[in-house]
Amino acid sequence: MKKTLISICCLIVSTLLVSCVSSAPAKSINAPEDLSGARVGVQIGTTGDIYVSDLGEDTVVERYNKGAEAVQALKQGKIDAVVIDAQPAAVYVSQNADLKILDDEFTEEEEYALCVAKDNEQLLNDINAAIAELKADGALQSILDYYIGSEEGAAPYQSPEGIKYDGALTMATNAEFPPYEYYEGEEIVGADVDFARAICDKLGKRLIITDMNFDSVVTAVASGMADFGAAGLTITEERLKNVSFSDSYCTSLQVIIVKNN
Repeated sequence: MKKTLISICCLIVSTLLVSCVSSAPAKSINAPEDLSGARVGVQIGTTGDIYVSDLGEDTVVERYNKGAEAVQALKQGKIDAVVIDAQPAAVYVSQNADLKILDDEFTEEEEYALCVAKDNEQLLNDINAAIAELKADGALQSILDYYIGSEEGAAPYQSPEGIKYDGALTMATNAEFPPYEYYEGEEIVGADVDFARAICDKLGKRLIITDMNFDSVVTAVASGMADFGAAGLTITEERLKNVSFSDSYCTSLQVIIVKNN
């Protein structure tokens, strides 16, 4: 009987605690400086995670494996804002009428690049040569126009006919980052996927894609489990300790998603 009463009491206390947490008043976020002292959601290991972690001890950083999970937590009132890259933010807001992106950006423009193992200088040089060609012939811009821009008539990348493939290259990614990489049915698609395929076509290699958690991408490349990584990666001092980065191919910035008032 005592055990039953103790169990009931514990259940009541737990319920009350959960209720108190879930009913915590939301902090109004109207500008980047309002993030101080707020509950901010980020995707673990991302640039947004790094920047928000530097805001100070007053800011509560809630880390999620997927950007979509952070957005869902915002909708449920568990956090006050989400900090994430601009293009994925635009996708999430377009799918949720109760959310908006603040006009003031959280960071200045950042450059995306592919990562390669530090001891694979030949592959890095080959990738950079392919990137230069794709910039020059307009293929890269066409890919960006299709997934990110609003150019009428833009189409996804198609591999040229007649390529003689010799081997394959494995790309590590996190397919939870639209429009760069995401699932369409059971297939991983997106700007990074098309761009990686275009690079592999230039090098005469077939593209193999391995999906994993975002914070595992750099580790997989550094350890040789994948040949290169493409996942909306920005160049940071911490990442440069473990991998090398290609020339940049796209720019973005960090923005803040909040609920509509």
